[in-house]
Amino acid sequence: MKLVLQGPSLEPTLIASLISGINVTNYHQPRQNVWHINGVPEDQYDIIASFANENKADFALINTSQKLSDYKLVAMDMDSTFIQIECIDEIADYCGVKEQVAAITAASMRGELDFNESLLQRVALLEGLEESALQAVYDERLKLSTGAEEMLQALQKANIKTLLVSGGFTFFTDRLKQKYHLDFTRANELEIVDGKLTGRIIGEIVNAEVKARTLIDCCNKSGISLTETIAIGDGANDLKMMALAGLSVAHHAKPKVKQHAKVAFDYSGMDGVLNLF
Repeated sequence: MKLVLQGPSLEPTLIASLISGINVTNYHQPRQNVWHINGVPEDQYDIIASFANENKADFALINTSQKLSDYKLVAMDMDSTFIQIECIDEIADYCGVKEQVAAITAASMRGELDFNESLLQRVALLEGLEESALQAVYDERLKLSTGAEEMLQALQKANIKTLLVSGGFTFFTDRLKQKYHLDFTRANELEIVDGKLTGRIIGEIVNAEVKARTLIDCCNKSGISLTETIAIGDGANDLKMMALAGLSVAHHAKPKVKQHAKVAFDYSGMDGVLNLF
């Protein structure tokens, strides 16, 4: 197995001190602030974890034979994963209920609430809001997460397909798909009548089961096996999709998600996925 360490403060002197302490010699630096260390004894993992925590770095154990080219599709959650915001919380700010909606969102992401019920409850609070507020959120508040664009460029260069699957809204996934040339998207559709939100969702809610099914459907359409996929998420709604993927990545995620993921990033950007290989 290969130990991957990455973080903004990982200077060569720090790594030299770590290497000396765990008594390994096979290591190299493939990119700035990224280190690959081979042959770390299992009884040294606690030392590695402590070192990473002290230096605000992420670490992961990856099979030494794995390559980025082994994967054919990367599936990503949208809110607080591919982008920095929770869109529904920002929309709620335009009708004065952001604090209330954000509290429900956070509880849902931790897996404390039924996702369908929590989404319907939050969307109902948006009833009567002008559709123009959605465009304002997109134009003024939506930003990609650190490293997301770099990751996308590398994936597209390697002919790896991309899926953005979200418990959020098609208003945003549709625009992101067009702008960043994503292959597949799936999200919830807000009902809008006479230019105003009705407080309802059209069609099937994109919950954990639907996210997992969407990943399967995209693989079937593309002739890709689930073992050839990477799934990246941050909330409980992503767990079933992540469980199906060949490699699961928790991105600045809730504790429950980090517990079940193969790899967890607390400090790295989304391009940290590229550094694993």
